[in-house]
Amino acid sequence: MEIINAFLEKASAAVWGAPLIILLFGTHIYLTFRLGLIQRYLPRAIKLSFTRDHEGEGEISHFGALTTALAATIGTGNIVGVATAVAAGGPGAVLWMWLTGVFGIATKYAEALLAVKYRVTLPGGEIAGGPMYVLERALNARWLGVIFAFFTAVAAFGIGNMVQANSISHMLHESFGLSTWVSGAVMTALTAVVILGGIKSIARVCERLVPFMAVFYVLGCAVILILNFDRLPGTIGLILSSAFSGQAAVGGFLGAGMKEAMRYGIARGLFSNESGLGSAPIVAAAARTRNPVRQALVSSTGTFWDTVVVCLMTGLVVVSAGDWQSGLKGAALTRSAFSHIPYIGPTVLSLGLLTFVFSTILGWEYYGEKAAEYLLGVRAVRPYRYLWIAAVMAGSVAALPAVWNFADIFNGLMAVPNLVSLLLLAPVVAAETKKYIDEP
Repeated sequence: MEIINAFLEKASAAVWGAPLIILLFGTHIYLTFRLGLIQRYLPRAIKLSFTRDHEGEGEISHFGALTTALAATIGTGNIVGVATAVAAGGPGAVLWMWLTGVFGIATKYAEALLAVKYRVTLPGGEIAGGPMYVLERALNARWLGVIFAFFTAVAAFGIGNMVQANSISHMLHESFGLSTWVSGAVMTALTAVVILGGIKSIARVCERLVPFMAVFYVLGCAVILILNFDRLPGTIGLILSSAFSGQAAVGGFLGAGMKEAMRYGIARGLFSNESGLGSAPIVAAAARTRNPVRQALVSSTGTFWDTVVVCLMTGLVVVSAGDWQSGLKGAALTRSAFSHIPYIGPTVLSLGLLTFVFSTILGWEYYGEKAAEYLLGVRAVRPYRYLWIAAVMAGSVAALPAVWNFADIFNGLMAVPNLVSLLLLAPVVAAETKKYIDEP
């Protein structure tokens, strides 16, 4: 396992080298200005999120599509992933993660717009869409669509399943002594009940679960920060200064420079909000909407809530606790940071991670099954669901030291064909925006 993990670390570093970081962050910035700072419509987009749109084709509501996408994006990346970025890249990684979210709003908007514009209705009446259909129908590049779908179907088991199940089962075992087999069995059973009902069942659960879990976690973090208020100014100053100058990590033995802060901040930012990854547009395509721009605006709010709000709160808690130089990593660092506030801290972390993990498993299953459906047809959907259920159990009980690197690699590989399509089709996104942006 050490040899495999060493190989995966090198592969992850290669995938997440300067070319991909420049491509990803460059796409965020380019689309921000190409679309006339689409972020300025955020208040309207938030209002639209809670509006029931009964016009147009689709299977689920605006809000159902948004909460399903948020279910998939708000996961361990918002809690454990933030701590991992801080441990490896220093406090400055928090700022780069946050900036990835701010500029990534434009990318999430463009992805969703194209997904709705180029979606298809399958023979059974289901709606299907996402980057694979955009690549095939808009760019006549089915081969790229196949590559994207393959990476998505495989990556889903890492980012959306085994990473999530492993994090929560081991945290429950370390915190409360609960057997990983017991927590794994419960998660597996709950997952099966929901996903076997398809997208309408998934969306119905997410509409109820996501608002509760996000509000509870953000308020919990706010209480912790208020109790640590005297450290807050210094924490913010440290994050800002080390984002550009670097900051020694792990007791000063490992120097985390600006390059590391950028790499880990942007990589974990993508892992968390998935802007540019191409996953969220898959569910955006299923939404009922009268035009592509309305759903694109709604989808863009997902990046705001996920990274600009939730990840920032986690980052402030982790850095203000001061444990990021202790040598702790990942879940251990997060647990240590939250434990500084007795009772409140561990409760916020445990309940937050539990709900985040379960919702992510639901949302990513839909992404993976739609990718498998694109590759192999409708006959692949039910077997994929059964494999997914089994993977939840496997991820819960297995020791997976290499799973984060595996997830990072496939995230990066997924992003490339999607980012290429976004850059090539930016004029289409701009034209559609101009056509529909002023509609009520």
